[in-house]
Amino acid sequence: MKAHSWLTPGLVIACLAAIFAACLIGSTPMPVDRAFAAFLGNGSPGDLLVIWSIRLPRALAAFLVGAALGVSGAALQGLLRNPLAEPGVLGVSASAALAATFSLYYGLAALSIWVLPIAAIIGALAATALLALAAIRTQSVVTLILIGVGLSSFAGAAMSLLMNLAPNPFSLSDMINWMLGSVTNRSFAEIGLTFPFLIAGFAILFATRRGLSALTLGEEAASGIGLNLRNQRIFTVLGAGLATGASVALAGAIGFVGIVAPHLVRPFVGHDPARSLVPSALLAGLILVLADIGVRVLPTESELKLGVVAALIGAPAFIWIAMQRRTIRG
Repeated sequence: MKAHSWLTPGLVIACLAAIFAACLIGSTPMPVDRAFAAFLGNGSPGDLLVIWSIRLPRALAAFLVGAALGVSGAALQGLLRNPLAEPGVLGVSASAALAATFSLYYGLAALSIWVLPIAAIIGALAATALLALAAIRTQSVVTLILIGVGLSSFAGAAMSLLMNLAPNPFSLSDMINWMLGSVTNRSFAEIGLTFPFLIAGFAILFATRRGLSALTLGEEAASGIGLNLRNQRIFTVLGAGLATGASVALAGAIGFVGIVAPHLVRPFVGHDPARSLVPSALLAGLILVLADIGVRVLPTESELKLGVVAALIGAPAFIWIAMQRRTIRG
C-alpha cells in the first residue's frame, strides 16, 4: 500500500482521537463513559456544559486554526516554490493582528464579542485585496514576496507603536495576550462567525491544486501547458488570505505550524503540492490540538499561550527538518 493512501485516513482518525482526548482533559479529567454520554446528550447538566460549551469548542477552534494555517502554508509553498513560505510571509497574519490590536487599543473590543474577530477578518481581507491587486499587476513571484514582507514589517511596526502608546496596563495586557495566540474560552458562536471565511479559503485553495502541481515544472512549462499564472497567483493568495484571516480572528497570531506541517507531509505525497493540501491541513490541526492539550496539562502558575507552545514545538522541528534536507542533499 502506498504511503499517501493511508496518510489522509490515518490523520483523520488521529484528529478525531485528539479532539476527543481534548474533551477528556482539563482541570478536572472526565471519564470516557461520561464524555460519551455527554456527547450523546445523556450526561449530567454539568458534563453537558463542560463538553459542549467549554472543551469541544476549544478543541475544534484549535483544529480549525491549525488546518487553516497548514493548508495555506502548503499552497503558498507550492505557489512560491519556497520552502520558507507560510501565511505570515505575505503579511496577512500581521495585518489581521494589527486590525485586532487597533480595536483593543481604542477599546472597541469591549463593545461586543464580535468586534475583535470582525476587525481581524477586515484586516486580513484588506491585506488580501492589496496582494491580489499586486498579483494582477506583477508577473514576478519575488516581487509578490517582497510586498508581503514589507506589509508584514509595517503591520509589526504599527502594532509595536500601539503597544508602546497603550493608554493603560489593561489594554497593553489585552494586546500582548492577543499577539501570543490562544483558543481559551472560544465558543461555537465565534467559530460560526469565522467558519464561512475558513470554508471559502479551503475551497479556493483546493480549486487551485492542479495549478500548484503544474508549477512544480516551472512557470514557463506550466504556462506552456495552459496554466494562467495570473489567476493562479490571485486565487492562491485570496484563498490563503481568507483562511489565515479567519484563523487569526479565532485565535490570534500563531506561527510555525504553517511551515512545519507541509514539510512533514511532503515526502509521503511524492512532493506534489496538490496532494499535500488536505494532509497538511489535518496534520497542522492535529499539532495544534495536541499543543492545546499540552497548554492545559503543563503545571505552570499561569496558563501558557497556544502561540508560545506552538512556536516552542515548531521552531526546533523546523530546524531539524532543515538539517535533514541539508544532509540528504550532502
